[in-house]
Amino acid sequence: MSGTVVVPMSVVNHKVNSIVRQRLLHRLGYEFQDEALFDLALTHRSCGAINNERLEFLGDSILNFVVGEWLFGRFPQAKEGQLSRLRAQMVKGETLAEIAREFDLGPCLNLGEGEMKSGGYRRNSILADAVEAIIGAIHCDTGMPAAKERVLVWYKSRLDTLQLETSRKDPKTELQEYLQAKKVALPEYRVVNVGGEAHAQQFTVECVTPLLKQSTQATASSRRGAEKLAAESALQQLLGERS
Repeated sequence: MSGTVVVPMSVVNHKVNSIVRQRLLHRLGYEFQDEALFDLALTHRSCGAINNERLEFLGDSILNFVVGEWLFGRFPQAKEGQLSRLRAQMVKGETLAEIAREFDLGPCLNLGEGEMKSGGYRRNSILADAVEAIIGAIHCDTGMPAAKERVLVWYKSRLDTLQLETSRKDPKTELQEYLQAKKVALPEYRVVNVGGEAHAQQFTVECVTPLLKQSTQATASSRRGAEKLAAESALQQLLGERS
């Protein structure tokens, strides 16, 4: 056990149906020594001050490391930017939510009344956070080796099909997914200048992201084209690539 986590009895007693619970544990392929950690990992902040946010923070760090280490070993010739792009694809909220649905995790979540009524157990962000919290809980329960082993098992089908050279998405989509994986605000695009004749206008757009000190700018014959180029420039800086 890597550390002691004190879980209040209010959380210990807040358990889902035992049959549903056991089915989830079977799908996860893990039995908790400290079952209170499992309950805490499933407890959304809408239930109160005692929730899974700290475990989510820990699990997010572990997931990024485990996937990053696997990619580092799998693609020895890859550049930093390529590895970062593949990792972002694996750890983004959408992927985690897919994994949560494969586990049928939603019905096992401890949600507040408002979230329950609004269908929070189907929400991608809540599902993704719970998967990360479970990773953190496993680490607290029995340590890093167990957490790493489970992550690699859960991700096996996705990791096995990863290719270093894949068809790239729209730069704006890539940038958005990268920032979502980092859990920071999405980029903002602002038109800073429109020039040229009416039939041949040139749009200059800046892309503002919270991870770059300076915005990136690009010019094209359409606003969307300029946004794509500005997003591409931002990605190159974030991923350490040369243009």
